[in-house]
Amino acid sequence: MLRKLDKNHREQGGFYFMEELVPEDHLLRQIDEAVDFDFIYDLVEPLYDEENGRPAIDPVLLIKLPLIQYLCGIRSMRQTVKDCEVNNAYRWFLGLDLKDPIPISRPLGRIMNAVLKGQHFLSRFSMEF
Repeated sequence: MLRKLDKNHREQGGFYFMEELVPEDHLLRQIDEAVDFDFIYDLVEPLYDEENGRPAIDPVLLIKLPLIQYLCGIRSMRQTVKDCEVNNAYRWFLGLDLKDPIPISRPLGRIMNAVLKGQHFLSRFSMEF
């Protein structure tokens, strides 16, 4: 018997927890349990001025995005950002909810290049940006 799917489910709302949307055995879950990324805040604190400038992008997010790119074999930061828009596991790992915007790739690339040129703490991560 032929059955046609009802597309009205696309507009259906629901109440979900991000924890429920990420499988228990996902690699990013394992990394999140094993690594405490809070050390990054201490390393970058001298680089931020609380009185001047725009609100900053979370520095942990700036480390986790290229980590996702490297671990998942994504070829560009632009594609990584696009994938983060639709992948719940990536959003969960970044600490974002379903409606939070992902930093756009061009400014993110400029930030990463500036950070890489001036800081040595990223040398702990053996990945290419």
